[in-house]
Amino acid sequence: MREKMPYEEDQLKILFTPEQIEEKISELGKIISDHYAGRELIMIGVLRGSTYFLIDLTRKMHIPFAIDFISISHYSEQADSTGVVRITKDLDLNITGKDVLIVEGIVDTGLSLGYLLRNLKTRNPASLKVCTLLNVEARRIVDVPVEYKGFDIANIFVVGYGLDYNERYRNLQFIAEFNRPK
Repeated sequence: MREKMPYEEDQLKILFTPEQIEEKISELGKIISDHYAGRELIMIGVLRGSTYFLIDLTRKMHIPFAIDFISISHYSEQADSTGVVRITKDLDLNITGKDVLIVEGIVDTGLSLGYLLRNLKTRNPASLKVCTLLNVEARRIVDVPVEYKGFDIANIFVVGYGLDYNERYRNLQFIAEFNRPK
């Protein structure tokens, strides 16, 4: 008898299969590579939810680039995105005069991304754009520019492919709707 995976008992509804994710990332990799051809690009992964997406995206690109990471968190202990944002891990690279692409796993309210964009603009990059795998317009509070979008999704809670619930499910190769315990 096969041992059950930890998520098999949970309420997960698959939204995007590994094949759908790979196809979308291939499309984004080509578009981004074409847009930044001949330019000096720095890709900034927002930890931790973007990690799987960032790595797979870079594998689909055909231009040179540098990678750096930044981590942000909320002062509030709520999972709600209304708390004050702070940087917990800053960039190692200097982005002054460089083309910068922020890579997010998901953009929903725009509060964290808005803070991050304002912060990075003070460092005088040549350009500053955003790429996200998942876009949740229905939750948007702050109008943030997202130039490269993978999938638009409804106002649901999702896990997998780097996205978590209490640090679980990041390793799923698919993206699924998750019904959080009440």
